[in-house]
Amino acid sequence: MTEKHILSSFDRDLEGIQANVMKMGGLVEVALADAAKALESRDVELAEQVRKGDRAIDELDIAVKTDTARLIALRAPTAGDLRMVLSVMEISSHLERCGDYAKNIAKRTMTVTGGTEIEGAHGALRRMSRFVEAMMKDALDAYIQRDVEKSQEVITRDAEADQIYNTLFRSLLTHMMEDPRNIAVGMQLHFIAKNIERVGDHATNIAEQTIYLVTGKLPEDDRPKQDRTSLTLEEGVVR
Repeated sequence: MTEKHILSSFDRDLEGIQANVMKMGGLVEVALADAAKALESRDVELAEQVRKGDRAIDELDIAVKTDTARLIALRAPTAGDLRMVLSVMEISSHLERCGDYAKNIAKRTMTVTGGTEIEGAHGALRRMSRFVEAMMKDALDAYIQRDVEKSQEVITRDAEADQIYNTLFRSLLTHMMEDPRNIAVGMQLHFIAKNIERVGDHATNIAEQTIYLVTGKLPEDDRPKQDRTSLTLEEGVVR
């Protein structure tokens, strides 16, 4: 009876932790969508809302970390249960970083509003954002469903996200070289694009954690490396 009670308590505690992770995921999805919308419409008020909303994501991450540490200390989970706890911690960390990226996009949106417009840049950023938002949604759905195949599909799409970013980078670079007046705004838009690309990386990492949770093994890291042509502008990007 005692062992059954301990197992029941463990399951109950873990369910509470996972509920907070899923709540984080929902907040992150909204933050990313709102940040992209604020950029496209140059909505400073919405951008400020995204910036302030990051605190709720951070608080949930702290709660998840605290609760998982307590769960490990009190319940001493083994094998599959420990794998579950470690995966939850990792996914929480990835979501927290994505919340930071949404906040960064919102903050930079405030700096480009009212500035020089670079033809086609905002539309390209919106398309890139939608692509990455879909990756995040599918990664979280795959985690809930414990779907290895869907997780692998998210990982495969990361290469396309990188290609979209590289194409946008080259376009921004061309505009900046052709007209120095585009440099200030172009740099800000590049940093926004890089933050969006990073969200895709974290969605991929969440998908990898789902595969680890189900199979006990992380997939081999055979993703294509980043295009080196963009590295000259990446100093100062929050990672």
